[in-house]
Amino acid sequence: MTGVRFTRRAMPGVAAAFLSAPALAQAWPTRPVRIVAPFPPGGMVDLLPRLVAPTLSARLGQPVVVENRAGANGNIGAEVVAKAAPDGYTLLATSLGPIATNQFIYATMPYDTDTAFAPIVLLARTPKVMCVANARPWRSVQDVIAAAKERPGVLSAGSAGAGSSLHIALELFKRLTGTDIQHVPYRGAAPAVTDLVSGRIDLVIDNLPNIMAQIAGGQVRPVGMATERRVPQLPDLPTMREQGVDFLFGTAFGLAAPAGTPDAIVARLASLTTEALREPAVGGRLTEQGAQPGGGTPADFAALIAREKATQAPIIRAANIRAE
Repeated sequence: MTGVRFTRRAMPGVAAAFLSAPALAQAWPTRPVRIVAPFPPGGMVDLLPRLVAPTLSARLGQPVVVENRAGANGNIGAEVVAKAAPDGYTLLATSLGPIATNQFIYATMPYDTDTAFAPIVLLARTPKVMCVANARPWRSVQDVIAAAKERPGVLSAGSAGAGSSLHIALELFKRLTGTDIQHVPYRGAAPAVTDLVSGRIDLVIDNLPNIMAQIAGGQVRPVGMATERRVPQLPDLPTMREQGVDFLFGTAFGLAAPAGTPDAIVARLASLTTEALREPAVGGRLTEQGAQPGGGTPADFAALIAREKATQAPIIRAANIRAE
């Protein structure tokens, strides 16, 4: 009979290997936690983790730092997280593109969207609003449609990148209205808004929190909400449905971890993040800017991701949205 002998020197390592996941989660974290935001500063993907990070840091007793790693519609930063150790020290704050819909847009992906991540929690939902440059004469969605039909392919609309939710929203709007509007991709939503303010592009269909400050400051002109009813932040702004266009579109943002991260750590992060989003300084600020604070369980967020894949994949395929 063959046996295995352990020396005293080997025993600490063996004991560590047999620590349960709950025990590991209880000890975690013992060093700073990094949240990768795979888009440039200034957009919702950057804002959300920075809002919850101070509360998470206080509750965890360790610094929680946000690092921007932009490019390829979020794929570059998401790849960093997908290939990180599944130990709870590297997380992803993201829109649904890198973890749900980019797989339908890119011919090849640097990771398997369906298996690379462990969903943690929904951070927020945001409605879309169409805004036009102040230099343009349009005052309504129907004005924009008329101008687009009068000059097919001339009007320009900015997005956060090819395949971003802003791009998908634009393509759906074009399909519903029979218009031809030129898509101008940027490396994030903030640069697109900057060019809208300056008049370099004609319009955007953006997440309301991304552009609320410019609306409030009179730097851009909102013409329609892509929501079922008017939003409290802009009660005088009609919905697109009120203006004869049956167009509804929103965006979800959340936290994810590398696949294989212990369930106990994922559950703890979901619980603490939900608590942070319920604080007036966090959730209240998001609500003021037009976002709906998230929260909930990892299972809730996983179910949302599955629904969005099923909803957006046909839109992407019908519009032949592709990126290299």
